Formats: sequence, C-alpha cells, structure tokens
Amino acid sequence: MRRMLAVLATGAAAVLSGPTTSNTHGLPAATPADAAPLPDVGALLAAARGAPPVLCALAARAVRGGGWGRGWGGADAPAPPLGGARPTVFDDDDDESDRLPDAARDRLFDGLASDDACVRELSARLLGRRRDPGVVAPLTARLNAPSAALRAAAAMSLGLAAPASAVDPLVRALPDASPDVRANAAWALGRIRDGRSLAALVAHVGDDQAIVREAVVEAVGHVDSASTAALLARVLRQDPAPNVRRVAAWALGQGRARREDAAQPAAPVVQTLAEALAEALARDADAGVREMAAWALGERGRRGGSAAAALVTALRGDVSDVVRETAAWALGESEDRGSAGAVDALGSAAGGDRSARVRGSAAWALGQLGRRTAPPGLLRAVRDDDADVRLKAAWALGEVEDPAAQPAVQAALARETDPNARRALVRALVQSGGRSEQALAGLLGSGDPRVREAAVRGLVGRDAFDPWPWPWPRPRPFP
Repeated sequence: MRRMLAVLATGAAAVLSGPTTSNTHGLPAATPADAAPLPDVGALLAAARGAPPVLCALAARAVRGGGWGRGWGGADAPAPPLGGARPTVFDDDDDESDRLPDAARDRLFDGLASDDACVRELSARLLGRRRDPGVVAPLTARLNAPSAALRAAAAMSLGLAAPASAVDPLVRALPDASPDVRANAAWALGRIRDGRSLAALVAHVGDDQAIVREAVVEAVGHVDSASTAALLARVLRQDPAPNVRRVAAWALGQGRARREDAAQPAAPVVQTLAEALAEALARDADAGVREMAAWALGERGRRGGSAAAALVTALRGDVSDVVRETAAWALGESEDRGSAGAVDALGSAAGGDRSARVRGSAAWALGQLGRRTAPPGLLRAVRDDDADVRLKAAWALGEVEDPAAQPAVQAALARETDPNARRALVRALVQSGGRSEQALAGLLGSGDPRVREAAVRGLVGRDAFDPWPWPWPRPRPFP
C-alpha cells in the first residue's frame, strides 16, 4: 500500500511538473518530448486503478487543484470522480502551461473515460492543470459523451484549465441530466469568470439538487454578485440547504461586479443586503451560515447602517464560538465600529468570553476602533491565560495609547513570560507615554535580547515600532 501511494504521488507530481530546461528568460520550460519523455503516464494510471479512495485522494493532492472555495485559498470541483474522498487542495496560482506529449495526453484522455474513479480523478487533474491549449477542444467534445461520469470529469478538467473558449460549451452543459455534470459545469464557469455565462447561471439557481445550486450560487458570486444581489439575498433567506445559504452569504460579502459593468448597487439595495445578512446572522439555524453572514457584514460594514447592531448581538449571544469570533473581527472592520455598543461588547468579549479565539479577536478589534480609552476588558486581557490573547491585547493597548493603562501594562510586563507578548507590552508602554529611561531601565537589562531591542526602540521613539508587532486575526470562511 505504501508503495502504491509513493508511485501515485510521485508520478502525479512528476507528470504535472515534467522535466525542464531553461528558456531565454531563465525560467523553467518544458523539455521536448523527444529529448526527455515524461514519466510513464500509463504506469501511473495503472497504479491508480483499484487504489483505495483515501490513497488516491492523497495522491491527487500532488496535483494542485487551483481556484476558490472549499479550503484555505484552494478549490475543488463540487463533484470530482472520487466524490466524498476528494482531496483538500491548495492553489499556488502557478501557470502550468506546458504542452503534454501526444502519447501522454492520449493516455490521460483514455483515463478520463475509465470506469475507475481514481484513474478519472488523476487524469482530469493532470489534463486540466497543465493548461495545455491542445486539450481544450477534446475536453469540450467530451461534454457530449454518453457517459455522465466522463462528462463530469471533462467539466472538472475544463474548470481547472479555465479557458475562455469553453464558456459556451459549459453553458450548454448546465441543463445536463446528471447533477454532477451540472455542478461541475457551473463551478468551471465560475472559475472562468466570464460575464457571458451569468444569465445561464442565474437560470439554474433553482435547480432541484443542492450540489448544483451551491455551485451555481458560488459561480454567480465570482462572475457578478453586484447585479444579482437581490437574487442572492432571496437565496440566503429561502434556500432549504444550509450550504447553499452559506455560499449566498459569501457571495453577498464578495460584492464582485464584472469589469465591463462595475456599477455598485443603489443605496436601497445595499440596505436590503445588510438586512438580509443581519437576519441570517440572527436567525439562521446553521452556525456555518451565521458565520458567513457575520463575515459578509464585516466586508460590507464599511458602509455603516445596521451592521454593527447585528454583530454586537451575535458577539454577545451566539452559541457558536466561530460565529462570535467572526462577529468580533467584523466589528473591527465596520465603519461604525466605534459606537458605544460595539466597544462595550468587544470589551466584555476580550475580558471574559469562554473562547480564547474570541477573546483574542475581540482584543484585536478594540485596537482597530480609534478610541483613546482602554476598556476594562482589554486591561483584563493582558492577564489572560492564553499567550495569543495577551499578545493581541498588548498590541491593542499600543493602538489605544491610553496613559491611564500604564500601571496595568507595567504589571503585565513584570509577569509576562512570552517573548512576543513582552515586546508588544513594551510597545504599549511607549505608545501610552511611558518613554522615560526610568520606565525602560529594567527592560534594557533584560536577559531576552528581543526585549532589550524593544526597549531601545522605545528610547528612540514611538515611530520605531510601527507597524510592529501587528497581529492580524482575520477569520476568512470559505464556502
């Protein structure tokens, strides 16, 4: 089994990268097929046949999926051949544009039609990730194949390659009888991000399969979520599937418009969007939907309005730690974040929430508010049991610059053991006015060179600190 995994993983990675030479720009370029052939694709696919799904998923990770959604910075098609065993992939935005040797390409097209899910998975990823122009026409032709599995794999591969010439064939695939084909076609159109597909995508928002609706709504969010805002708000309120509602909230937070039509929604529409997101944050039964609604309000909250009130309510009372954390972050981003209600809620969360992640994000958000008085909760947070919370609280105190906080900062410095938090506390002391040699003398004799450096920075002046240290908690949920 280990040998099978090694063959799959190393073989897939080798086919993806291929042997290289240097081109005139000093960058890797594909070696001609007659000079140094790629590893035997046939052997790779033979090893893939019959492999357990978990092993195949691990091997498929060697072929980066590229794109958006479902994972940190990465993407995967909604209906890959491996189904539930699909790998988590990460997007490195590399342009794998080398042409595949004809023999290897033919093998992969044969693999795309295989009855084995692992063989189809690797073939689809390798064909799509190479972004070889020669594969586009054969892939689009396979969107009309008798086999639904082959049509779905072809749509997935086109999504990875993302050629503009595939828009029309993929639009024609949207009414396919197979939900997997419809979902992968919508996903692929979202990756291509061509406004020509918008009307066709919108027409399938009401598909009877949740996997398709999710892919369609996500694609709409990438193609143009400005002109479709009212539609997305309705999906957020009404769709029965939590995953679809979550993606609708994400799309509303995106606010993406096509380049040729970059007009923003009118003010009443913006207010309607804020109301829809606030309603989802307050009432949706699914924590994932509420989390995304809080994130979207943070993204849109620079316009002010009702966003802060909804976020404060969530921060004070939501049962989900993740929702409260995202609400705290969103308050730090919101235009009306300096309201008394927001400050009180963030101070209470920084000093007393049961989750360390919430306390840390709330402390960070307090540093974003532009206030000059440190709330009691922030002063409690520099004594937190969690080092990351103490670091963010110390950073925030440096932003607040409240002279009355100096005794609390000095007391925290006397007992702090974490070097990063200690440096942040020195910064807070200096920023709040404690720049005297007397205040910093003990720190100049510290056994920790990083603390001594911080003390020297303090003697130089507050400008020597900015923007260090800069903790940046940013909950970024993906659909």
